[in-house]
This record gives sequence, C-alpha cells and structure tokens, in this order.
Amino acid sequence: MEIALKVPQRWKAEITLPASKSISNRALLLQALCPVTTRHIENQAICDDTTHMTMGITAKKLHEPLIDIGATGTAMRFLTAYLAITEGETTLTGSERMKQRPIGTLVEALRELGADITYINKEGFPPLRIRGKRLRGGELEIEAGISSQYISALLMIAPRLAEGLTLCLKGDIASRTYIDLTLDLMNKYGAKAEWTDERTIHVAPGAYEDTCLSVESDWSAASYWYELAAIAAHRGHEVELSLHGLTEESRQGDRVVAQLFEPLGVKTTYTDKGATLTATPSSTPKGPHTAVVLDMTHCPDIAQTMAVTFCLLDVPYTLNGIHSLRIKETDRVGALIAELRKLGYILRSEDNNTLSWDGTQCAADERPRIATYDDHRMAMAFAPAALYYDHLDIAHPEVVTKSYPTFWEDLYQTDY
Repeated sequence: MEIALKVPQRWKAEITLPASKSISNRALLLQALCPVTTRHIENQAICDDTTHMTMGITAKKLHEPLIDIGATGTAMRFLTAYLAITEGETTLTGSERMKQRPIGTLVEALRELGADITYINKEGFPPLRIRGKRLRGGELEIEAGISSQYISALLMIAPRLAEGLTLCLKGDIASRTYIDLTLDLMNKYGAKAEWTDERTIHVAPGAYEDTCLSVESDWSAASYWYELAAIAAHRGHEVELSLHGLTEESRQGDRVVAQLFEPLGVKTTYTDKGATLTATPSSTPKGPHTAVVLDMTHCPDIAQTMAVTFCLLDVPYTLNGIHSLRIKETDRVGALIAELRKLGYILRSEDNNTLSWDGTQCAADERPRIATYDDHRMAMAFAPAALYYDHLDIAHPEVVTKSYPTFWEDLYQTDY
C-alpha cells in the first residue's frame, strides 16, 4: 500500500485510541481464573491478540485438545501457565514464527512447581503438550532479563497454587513496569500480591474475585501519534492532536513516550478526555545534534517508534536494553537495520543489546517499500515517514490488526 500523507499547515485532529491489549489480555486471564464470572470487561481491546486470547480460554473451557494462538506471544506465555493448572491435556501451538520464539524459561519454572509440560518438536520452543493439574507453588527463582511475560504468567496463576508463590528475580529485570501492571490488576481482582524487596514478589494463596474493570487506552498506540506530531512540526506544521482515553497516572510502561518526546518538541497536556499533543516548528530541536542515549529495557515496544523518529529528525542515537526485540514478532533489530537503510540511514548493532545510528547516510531507495515482517509495529512506526517520502510503500499493511485495527482509518481521517 502506498502511503501519501498531506497534513494542513495548522494540523488539528482528535483520535480515539484503541484500548490497551496488555491490560485486556491480563484481565481476560484473571477473569478466567475467577471461580464465578458475572461481569464483563468494559472497553476491552478488539484486536488479533485479544481475539486469540479469548479463543484460547474458551477452547480450554470446551475441553478442546488443540489450541492455536497464531502469532500472539502474550497468549502463548499466559495460556502456558493457565493450562498447567487447569485439568486436562492440551496441545498449545502457534504460527511458524511462534515456533521459533523461546519459551523454555517459563516451562522450566512451571516444571519446578510440578507442572507436566513436554515439547512436541524442538526443545525450548512451542508447540507444547500440557497436562494440567493442581500445582504446589512455594519459592521459585527465575531469570528476569528475557521476558516480563514469563513472570506475569507465573504471578497470575500464583493465587491458585497450594502454597502461593514467592518469586525471586535473577539478573536484570526487563520491562518491570509490565510486572507492576500485572500486580496492580491482580490486586484489583482480589489477590494479595506485592514486592517484598527489589527482587522478590510474594503472592498469597487464595481465590480471585470477579470485578468491574474498564480498560484504558493504549500508550503503545499513542507513540505513533507522538512520532507524527514531532515529524510534522519538523516539516513546518503546527500540530495539535487530542488522543482520547490516555491517563497521566497509567501503569503502562509506554507512558514514558510523553517524556521521551518532550525534548523533540512535543508537549503533552492532560485533559478530562485524554492527552493533547502540541508541537510547532519552533519547538523542534535544531541541528547539529548531540547523540541521544536511551535505555529501552522497560519500554521495548516503543523502540521502533524512537529509532525511526530519531533518524527522520536527523538525531544520532543509541538504544540500549533492546535484547528482547530479537525474539518478538520478528527480529526487530535486524528489521530496523534493513528497512531504515532503504530510507538512507545506516544503523549498527554491535551486540545483542544495542542499536545505534551515528549520522551515517546512504542514498535512499527511489520508491522505498517497507517490509513489515508480519509485525504490526513495523508498519505503524514507518508510516509517518510518508511525510518525508512521496512514494512510500508499506507491505502488508493489514498487520496492524494485531493491536490497532483502525490505525489506517485514523491516520487518513487526519489527511485534510
């Protein structure tokens, strides 16, 4: 799909963002763990990820022997834990890419708690055969630097374990804000879960209680509008974008995007509707620029947004703490290097944890065609580049349905 964006000199728009899929998928699992459920999750995200999560939970309740969660990593991690404590034998599988994404750390942790899980093909990777039963719980150590979803999966089933769970986190803690989000939601559903020190979480045994929950808008989705605001202002436009449903006190880790874009000229003001972004040509930073160094350990989902934005604003940068990007929907580090080169930017990754651009450029493709690698964030992070390139193609634009199905409609409603 060729993207052609033309915004007015004074660009003003209102956007209703999708609900957070991170909150929605956690709420769906917590609700499934409630003994009795009579209430609905309000403003639940409607996207591929929540669809697969819902289908997986429903399939288990119907005693179906096979659950295919497609490309939904969250569902793979959360359902692995859920199936381990739910009676019956189930095969859990996913897309070809999902079968390449490691899950060994979570499986080994569940086995230590007494789970019966076997690998069907390759050791350490889906598909899995899971025979659910009551697990004992107790104290467990787990490597915390690979994926916070492993930790969240263990935490959410912890009240259902006979002894509860004391989880000791080893090494660097990745995406700690997502762990905090999980604990907050667990406590809203009646669990007793808390940090006892910087590396230990205790969850008491007990039962969840059905509750009313309204899901807030997605800060990850907001990041692409911050990117658009910064780039449009850099191109000489005055921008005012109202993003409905965001809250300043959100526990979503990607709320840090408001702070990250402030030095890039985008100001955030909170209202009763959400967040209003304003940017002007005079507010954008002027070159030459000192290289920016960011730690993305706790907000890896906006790494693509930041990488593309910095390049288009001609700001050299180094992103640290990005090792988890290698095992996402695609190898996001490799994908960024390949696709930004098509736009004329030469990026480097010296190790598994760093991505940098020192200002080195090459000739851009005459008609850049951005491959999306079945990754929704590649499509959305590169879309704003159409403000710079007259003929920009986004391959397989439909991948946005994973998290933001109305992204293209929202984008073009602002094209005056």
